[in-house]
Amino acid sequence: MCDLFVRLVKDEAGQDVVEYALLTASIGIIGIATWPLIAIAIGQTYQEFDTDTQDLWEVPDPGTD
Repeated sequence: MCDLFVRLVKDEAGQDVVEYALLTASIGIIGIATWPLIAIAIGQTYQEFDTDTQDLWEVPDPGTD
């Protein structure tokens, strides 16, 4: 049993796959955690753009034709 454990510890086959999987999982978790902050910032930017665009329009005076 001890010999099996030593072989598993020393065997490096598949180590790259595990490292890439851990890296991908950590990037995914970070992306999921930061998405609400990014979504709020994007929403505020579009809202400010829309407000600025709407403020450019002036209501025509109905008395002048």
